[in-house]
Amino acid sequence: MSGPRMQDFHRVEVRTDRATGLKAVFALHDLTLGPAAGGVRRWHYDSEDDAVADAMRLAEGMTCKNALAGLPFGGGKSVILSDGKPITRAQLRTFGRWLNQLGGEYVAAEDVGMTVEHMKEVRRETTFVTGIGAHPGPKTAHGVFVGIEAALEGKVTGTRIAVQGLGAVGMALVELLHAAGARLVVADLDEAKVQRATALGAERAGTEEVLLSEVDVLAPCALGAIITPERARQLRAKVVAGSANNQLSEPLAGHILHQRGIRYAPDYAVNAGGIIHAGYEYLGWSGAMAQIDAIGPRLAAIFAESNATGEPTHVIADRMAHAAVAARRSQDATPAAAVA
Repeated sequence: MSGPRMQDFHRVEVRTDRATGLKAVFALHDLTLGPAAGGVRRWHYDSEDDAVADAMRLAEGMTCKNALAGLPFGGGKSVILSDGKPITRAQLRTFGRWLNQLGGEYVAAEDVGMTVEHMKEVRRETTFVTGIGAHPGPKTAHGVFVGIEAALEGKVTGTRIAVQGLGAVGMALVELLHAAGARLVVADLDEAKVQRATALGAERAGTEEVLLSEVDVLAPCALGAIITPERARQLRAKVVAGSANNQLSEPLAGHILHQRGIRYAPDYAVNAGGIIHAGYEYLGWSGAMAQIDAIGPRLAAIFAESNATGEPTHVIADRMAHAAVAARRSQDATPAAAVA
C-alpha cells in the first residue's frame, strides 16, 4: 500500500470530550464491502497529527485485511490518545456514545493498549463493538502460525524462528511454535514475558537485535513500520511473517525483500485471524476457525503467484484486496446502470 490520502477516506475526525479528557481519532477508509471494522488502539503520540496519520494507515490496512479475508466489512480504525494514565470508565462510556453517533458506520474491537474488559465497558453504551466473547489474540496467533506453515511449506519442526513482541498474540504464537518443534529466539521489553518464553526453551535477544537474527523466520509481533528499506537490506531471515500491522515502513522495503529472495507474508493477509474471529462473532456466524485456517492456502496462492510472475508478494496481495473492493463496487453499480 502507498501512503494514505485524506481524499480516499469516507471519514476522518478527531473528537475531544473536555469533561473526561478523552481524545480520539476515527478513521473510516472504505465502506464498499460493509461498515468499517477495526480495532481501538490506545497509544501515546508525540502529536495529534501523528495520531491521525497512524489511524489512517491502520484503517487503510483494515480495508485490505477485511477484503482479502472475505469479510463483509470495510476498513476502519480508531486511536485514543493516551496521557499515560489508566483509562477511566467515564472515558470508555464516552467512547461508546461516540460509536453510536457514527451511526453504525464503524464496528470497534480491542487492539494495542486496550483490553477485552475495556471493550466490555464500551459495549454498555453501544452495540457497535465486537470481539468481547474471548480475547482475539490466540486467534490472530493461530492465523500467523498457519501462515508460517505456508511460507515454510509445512516444515516448522526444527526451524529457527524469531518472535519480536510477546503480547497476547506473540506469546500465543510462541506456544504454538514451541509445540510444533520450532527453535525460538524471542524479544520483549517485559522481562516477565521473556522469562515465560525462555521457560519453553527459547533464546532471548534484544528488541532490535532480534530483527537481524540469523533465522528461518522473523515474526514481528509488536508495532509496525519496523521493516525499513535499510533494515530490509540487512535482514538475515528467509521469511518474514508476523502479526504486527503495517510492517513495511514503505513499499520500497517490500521490493527489497523480494529482490533479496526473502519471502514476505503480507501483514494484513497473515494477521487476519483476530478480525475474522471478531467479525464472525458480530455477525453471529459459525465457522470462524475454518476461515482462519484458510489464511494458509491464501498465502500459499500468493507465494505461488509471486514465484510464477516475479512480482513481490505485497503487490499481489494489494491487487487481490483492491480487486475484491472493485468487484463489489461494480456489482452495486449494475442495477443503476441497467435502469439508466
